[in-house]
Amino acid sequence: MRALRRLMRDRALVTGTVIVSALVLAAIFATPLANFPSHVTGFDPAFRLKPPGEVFWLGTDRMGADLYSRLLFGARLTILISVTATLVAVLIGVPMGLIAGYFDRWYSDLLMRISDVFLAVPQIVLAIAIAQTLGPAIQNVILALSATYWPFWARIVYAETRSLRNEVFIEAAIAMGASPLRVMVLHVLPSIASSIIVRTTIGMGATILAAASLGFLGLGAPPPTPEWGRMIAESREFLPQAWWYATAPGIAILLVVMGFNLLGDGLRDAIDPRIRRGS
Repeated sequence: MRALRRLMRDRALVTGTVIVSALVLAAIFATPLANFPSHVTGFDPAFRLKPPGEVFWLGTDRMGADLYSRLLFGARLTILISVTATLVAVLIGVPMGLIAGYFDRWYSDLLMRISDVFLAVPQIVLAIAIAQTLGPAIQNVILALSATYWPFWARIVYAETRSLRNEVFIEAAIAMGASPLRVMVLHVLPSIASSIIVRTTIGMGATILAAASLGFLGLGAPPPTPEWGRMIAESREFLPQAWWYATAPGIAILLVVMGFNLLGDGLRDAIDPRIRRGS
């Protein structure tokens, strides 16, 4: 209970949890929550570019679709892209960082040099290049983001593993005959789990922002898919008259990215033992 009360006093953690939970709930219950779930991708010229009001809470877009409903269904796509891309990046980066950090072999340097090559190019530029080559599609966005973000996890795990491999408990496990795989999985990985969790949470926000950027450039999900970045791109020709068109998805992206960043900061303060000792 004391630990729970301490977590509840962390405003960043609570705020981030509320925002992320709201995103998840919006994605799960998009159909019952939406005002016009059957017209998310439809065309109704009679309701084209209507301002916010009692019927259309956030206004309508150029196709006459309800922006509030499109935002709810867009949350599903946002979670799909961010979770899948981040998970793939973690599954690539963590094992590479563990292997490179634990062993002093030629392939350790090779793995880190490969990550340096990816990190030498700005991630969004590399993601744009990959997505442009593959074409606009959800799976291509996920592939582009995964291919550009895995070096972050590889570098973090590499540094943490290098700092831990000479610790007493690691040397004791080796002296007792534990194999390198057993040491990495059962001893090193649990010790660096907090860093991976925090980086993953913050990485979710960065992934959502990058996915929205690709959608804005026309490299994301093809229309009429309710993708937040594409919604902002479509609204440009109607500014400033239809100000709500860009405002609704823009605020949604802002809140979700901020929520994941706050959640990551809160988790870092809550589960990192080095920070707890310093507080």
